[in-house]
Amino acid sequence: MTNTGENRLYDYSPITERPPLDWPGGARVAAYVGLNIEHFLVGRPSTSIWSGTSHLDPDALNHGWRDYGTRVGIWRTIASLDRHGFRASALLNSDAVRHYPQIIEAGMERDWAWLAHGRTNSVLHTGMGVDEERAVLADIVDTIAGATGRRPRGWMGPGLTETHNTPALLAELGLEYVLDWTSDDQPFPLNVPGMLSVPYTLELNDLLLFSNGTTGPEFVRMVKDQYEQLHADSEHGGRVMALALHPFVTGQPFRAKYLDLALEFLAAQPDIWLTTSDEIAAHYRSL
Repeated sequence: MTNTGENRLYDYSPITERPPLDWPGGARVAAYVGLNIEHFLVGRPSTSIWSGTSHLDPDALNHGWRDYGTRVGIWRTIASLDRHGFRASALLNSDAVRHYPQIIEAGMERDWAWLAHGRTNSVLHTGMGVDEERAVLADIVDTIAGATGRRPRGWMGPGLTETHNTPALLAELGLEYVLDWTSDDQPFPLNVPGMLSVPYTLELNDLLLFSNGTTGPEFVRMVKDQYEQLHADSEHGGRVMALALHPFVTGQPFRAKYLDLALEFLAAQPDIWLTTSDEIAAHYRSL
């Protein structure tokens, strides 16, 4: 697909003009946790808590902050997910397979959904020709499948990045949906045969919220507000609520209890379907 300046990947569809979307069991909101499991390179500028050292090699300040997530933070997050009955949608860098086998094992024990999330979050998924990208995507998918015993069905690019060819190349590999286009509260078809967009979130995303000064109690209030509005909207058809988590952010000790309170609230709602992005895509496709 070439760049014409127009979005040819999907068509405009106002949510007010669609047939009602029904979730299993009469649920009104389908909720999932997008758990980012990422590997970062020491010598490459990446997600940072302070940009003042991000150009250094090594950047001990920022790399150590990110590494806290896979060493410590994710285990707090897993305990909270388990406590409230959430299966994660694991957004997995393929490089993480080699570096963090204990996390892969923990996810397999819990039957997480495994999504391809590029190779590493230190390198955006862009600037490739078709043949190069086809080979890169095949390697990412094969690596994740080899480690988990299951080929990923979904994709989210590092930094939500794609080329104009990514969805079609993913479809060639048997993937069924992407999370990169955060433009809706419901799944919708792309203009690529067999491919869907499933809602993700940049707004209810711990990395962006807490980087902008959100406090723990404010985070809990936002989760409640998001659910309550989507529940009200769902009078006209089911909605999707995504909660994006990074273990080096909400896995910090002083934030962990607020994540737990947010998950406790969601798990207590009678009209919610606690699910994965895989199951959301499969149910939508079944309709």
